[in-house]
Amino acid sequence: MSKALGLLSGGLDSILAAMALKRQGVDVTGIVYVTPFFGAERARIAARQIGIPLIVKDIGDIHLEMLKNPRYGYGRNLNPCIDCHAMMFSIAGEMVSQGDFDFLFSGEVLGQRPMSQNANALKAVAKHAGCGDLILRPLSAKLLPITPVEERGLVDREQLLDIQGRSRRPQETLARQWGLKDYPSSGGGCLLTEKSFTGRLRDLLTHQPDCTPRDVELLKAGRQYRLSPRAKLSLGRNRQTNETIQELATAEQTLLRAANFSGPTGLLSGQPEADNLAAAAAIVAAYGKGQNEAQLSVLCTRGDERWQLTVAPMGREEIEGLIVP
Repeated sequence: MSKALGLLSGGLDSILAAMALKRQGVDVTGIVYVTPFFGAERARIAARQIGIPLIVKDIGDIHLEMLKNPRYGYGRNLNPCIDCHAMMFSIAGEMVSQGDFDFLFSGEVLGQRPMSQNANALKAVAKHAGCGDLILRPLSAKLLPITPVEERGLVDREQLLDIQGRSRRPQETLARQWGLKDYPSSGGGCLLTEKSFTGRLRDLLTHQPDCTPRDVELLKAGRQYRLSPRAKLSLGRNRQTNETIQELATAEQTLLRAANFSGPTGLLSGQPEADNLAAAAAIVAAYGKGQNEAQLSVLCTRGDERWQLTVAPMGREEIEGLIVP
C-alpha cells in the first residue's frame, strides 16, 4: 500500500482529493499549516470526518518572510498563492524524503483560479517547490500529463478524476455520491484574499518591514490607527479583543487604558515619540465611559513601568483621519 501526504485545507476540494486516493486503497495523511492568515480548524474537522490522520505545522515565521517578497508576486490582494503552495509542498516534500510517505497530493483543480491554478501556475508551483516529481493532483489528474507518481504505480490513474473550471457543481455531485454531507462553502479561509484585512497588512509591511507574526496578529485584534510612520495604535473593540491585545503586548510596547472609567485597551507599537504616546492616550480616552469628560487620566504600562497621562479625548473627526482602513 502506498502512503500519501496531502495538503488538507479542509475545503471541499482537498477533502475530495484525499477521499479519491483513500477509495483506491492509498494510506492517506493530511497536513495543514498554521500562520496568522489561516489556521487548522477546518482541516481538523475534515480529517475527523473522513477518518485520516492530520499533521498540524506552524510556519508563521517563514511564511511571513516569504510574503514580504514573493517570487511570483501577489494575486488580487496580498495573496502570494503560487509561492505559498510551493512552500507548503516543499516542507511536505522533506517529510517524503525522510521515508515517511511515498508522494504528495493537493486538492488543486485545473482552471479553478485563473491566476494560481492554470496549467502554467501548477507547473511553477511544482518547480519552485523542488519536489515536482512527488506531486499528484487527483481531481484534475486525467487532464494533466502523467506524473512520476502514476508511472511508479503508486496510484491507479483510471481511478483519478478530470475536474476543471470554476464551477463547484462537479465537486458537489461527487460529494453526494461519496456520502460527504458536511463541508464548508467555497472561498474564505485565508485573510490574504480579503481586501478589508490586506489594507492593514500593507500599512504594516510599509512602515514596519521587520514585522513578526505577533505584529500581524495585532491587526486582527481591533481598530488600527497610524500615528506616524514609526508608530501605530491597536485599540480593542470588546472584552475579547482587549484581552488579546494584552496577551500580545511585549515588554517594549505600551499598553493604555482609562484609569477611572471602563473602556478599551490600546497598544502603542513601533518606535513612538512622546507626541505619539499623547495621541494614543487621547484616542483611548475618546472611547468608553469617559469620552465626554473634558480631561481624564490614562494609565500607561510598559513592562514593569506604570504611569499616568492626563489628556483631553481626541475629536472623532481627527481620529477618523488616523484610521488604517
